[in-house]
Amino acid sequence: MDHFQLIDGELCAEQVPLADIARDVGTPVYVYSRATFERHARVFREALSGLPRVHIAFAVKSNPNLAVLRLLSKEGYGADVVSEGEMNRALAAGMPAEDIVFSGVGKSKRELTAAVKAGIGQFNLESEEEGVELAAIASELGATATCALRVNPDVDARTHEKISTGKAENKFGVSYDRAAGIYARLSALEGLNMRGLAVHIGSQISDLEPSRQAFVKMGALMEELRAQGLSVTHMDLGGGLGVPYKGNESLPTPADYGAMVVEVTKGWDVTVMFEPGRVISGNAGVLVSEVIRVKEGTSAPWIVVDAAMNDLARPAMYDAWHDFAAVKPTGETFTANVVGPICESSDTFAKNREVDVVKAGDLVVFRTAGAYGATMANTYNSRALVPEVMVDGDAWALVAGRIEPETILAAESVPDFLA
Repeated sequence: MDHFQLIDGELCAEQVPLADIARDVGTPVYVYSRATFERHARVFREALSGLPRVHIAFAVKSNPNLAVLRLLSKEGYGADVVSEGEMNRALAAGMPAEDIVFSGVGKSKRELTAAVKAGIGQFNLESEEEGVELAAIASELGATATCALRVNPDVDARTHEKISTGKAENKFGVSYDRAAGIYARLSALEGLNMRGLAVHIGSQISDLEPSRQAFVKMGALMEELRAQGLSVTHMDLGGGLGVPYKGNESLPTPADYGAMVVEVTKGWDVTVMFEPGRVISGNAGVLVSEVIRVKEGTSAPWIVVDAAMNDLARPAMYDAWHDFAAVKPTGETFTANVVGPICESSDTFAKNREVDVVKAGDLVVFRTAGAYGATMANTYNSRALVPEVMVDGDAWALVAGRIEPETILAAESVPDFLA
């Protein structure tokens, strides 16, 4: 469920007409619904109510906007970060350092040092080498870094190959067969407090069975470690639960996911940790665009919009689907292609799709754009960096301004030897 609905024939974010935002901010522009974020955060938390001890950290990479993070902080969420920049955003949003989990396979020495100094709650170690380096850094600073070891369970999440993270050929984590030995050796290092295991098999998961298989394997590894006298008090099960990008999709709900986790983790006696991202933010945002023109095509017309692959990269990167609709639909539809203005054939949002009839100057939206939308935007073709707006009932605010090409150009310079 989201709060982007037709009111008097016009698409609104909560009670605000999207046309009002487009008029004042311009297009393209991302628009987020506070009510949708809050609802999704609460539904996910309530789905885990059957677990005795839970820690939830929002996957910042899905939407790092400061206002979004502040909103989720108010909902009691911590942050799952994969860079120093994301960590600093979470801290700036008011998320307590102890509620931050630092994930990612390539944490640099600088990032590890900054995170130790910040006092973050948990490092998810991706290799024995990383653990050794972190132990030395923490010891030198007179600190102890609390850690979990990320394990690659070699389970296929059955999702898109570019967002699969739990197969043996993926770069993430340590191999399942080597994990017990690595955990034992890291537990003996001064400067580290090894408290648990972490796993994350992929994103946009539409089938819970692979997750179940991975969690069962992690439970068996936990018991093996405990049998060796090692402490395991936390089990981080990651995130990845999918959202419906097509209106008629049926996917596992947070309640389905929660019931599965409760069943699998019964008797574990741990704090179970989660890093949801897309399932919280995906349906909480849309990308508003304007039709530049409708161009005649060979088999279907081309709807050329002012949003492009630099604003919303998922279709170009993953052949991803985003529902496309007119802000003021007439009820008429036709088969068309939807494309942006960038000089790449991959700047295509839809091919031969049945969509609302639109014309030059009409406003349109790409739905389910709150996750991996603005955060992946760039300035290819020297285009502006897309702005972001948040709506709260009948009020709205600009939460990230458009960064114009002139501003970006001003940061560059021609060296004297080219003068």
